[in-house]
Amino acid sequence: MSILARRNPNFAAWQTETAQTICDGGPFVPRGGSTSMLGLAQGAALPAHSEAWDYDPAALTLTVAAGVSLAQVDEILRQEKQRLAFEPPAFGALLGRTGVPTIGGVIAGNLSGPRRVGVGACRDFCLGVGIIDGRGRIIKNGGRVMKNVTGLDLVKLMAGSHGALGLITDVSLKVQPIPQVSATLVIAGLTDPQAVAALSKALGTPFDVTGAAHLRGAQDGTPARTLVRLEGFESSVAYRMSALQVALAEFGDNVVEWDETANRDIWGNIKDVARFHSVSGDVWRVAVKPSDAPALVEAVQPLDAIYDWGGGRVWMLTQEGTNPRSHIGAGHATLVRASDETKRAIGVFHPEHTIVAKLSDGLRQKFDPDQKFNRGMMR
Repeated sequence: MSILARRNPNFAAWQTETAQTICDGGPFVPRGGSTSMLGLAQGAALPAHSEAWDYDPAALTLTVAAGVSLAQVDEILRQEKQRLAFEPPAFGALLGRTGVPTIGGVIAGNLSGPRRVGVGACRDFCLGVGIIDGRGRIIKNGGRVMKNVTGLDLVKLMAGSHGALGLITDVSLKVQPIPQVSATLVIAGLTDPQAVAALSKALGTPFDVTGAAHLRGAQDGTPARTLVRLEGFESSVAYRMSALQVALAEFGDNVVEWDETANRDIWGNIKDVARFHSVSGDVWRVAVKPSDAPALVEAVQPLDAIYDWGGGRVWMLTQEGTNPRSHIGAGHATLVRASDETKRAIGVFHPEHTIVAKLSDGLRQKFDPDQKFNRGMMR
C-alpha cells in the first residue's frame, strides 16, 4: 500500500490552469529551484507543482510532482531504506545558487552521479512522465510499473531536454533498496593515464563496480587518489573487494575505506563537484572515451580536473574563456559555469551534428512550434 497517496487533490486543476497560461502567453522558463539551469534562457518563470503523491515501496516505484525537492524525495525513500539509484547531483553550490534542487530539474537535465557507471543514467530509471507542451496540451506517457508498452517512450526524450520541449509536471521512477555496505578502494599517487588504466581494469572485472573516479593531487600537498566503489551485502562486498585488491595490485599499494560516513562524503563530493565550489574559473563537463581523457586534459591544461565514470566524464576547471572543444574528437563538452558573456561567446552546449540538429529542430516543432519554452536554450 502506498505510504503517500494523492496528497494533492488540486493537481488536476493546477495542470488545467497552467496549460491555459501557456496557451495565452510566453515565452516561459520552466523552473524548479533554479539550481541546475545552464543556458541563458529568456522568459517568465513557470513553476512546477510541488507535492509528492504516490509511492509504493513494495513495487519499488515512486511518482512525484516535478516541483518536489530532491531532499524530500531522498527523505521519503530513506524511510523505507530505498534510494534513487542514479545518485542525482545537486549543482546549486557549484553554480553559486541558493535555490532548492527539484526532481523536475534532475529529470530535465538527465542528471546522474558517479553510480551511473554501474547502474545507468537518470533516464534509465524513468517509467513515465506528465508534461504540458507548447500548445498547452496535457500529455501523459508511461506509468508506474516496470513494463510499459505505450508507443513513444516520451520520458526518455524529456530526460535531458532542459525544459526546451515542455513543462514536466510529474514523473514516475524506479527506485532501489539501499545496500547494506559501501566500501571504496583507494590507490594514492597515480598519474592520470595510470589512474584511467586502473579504473578501466576495475570496470572490466565481474565485481559490480558502482563508482570509478580519480582526483588529481591538490595544491595543499594531498596526493592524487584513484577511487573504486563496491556496494551490496557485507559478505559479498568483502569477497569482491579482496579480489579487486588483488586485481589492481599492479598499480601499487591500495587501502579500503569501510567507514559509512567517509564513503558518503567521498562520493557526495564527487557527485556535487565540491572541489570546484567557491573556486574561480569556468567549469566544463566533458564526455569522451576514457582512453582519450588523459591526453585531452593534457592538451587543455585546466586548473584542475576530476575524472568520473572511469574517465568517461571529466570535470574541468579552466581559466575564464578557455574552450576545450577544439581538442575533442569523439565526444562533447558542456559549459556548466561561466559568465554570461563567456556563455554567449562560446555557447553552453556542444555544437550538434547537422543530422542531430535537424532531429532536434523537428522535435521542437512538434512539441513547441512557437518556441515558448527556454527560447534559445539549446543553441
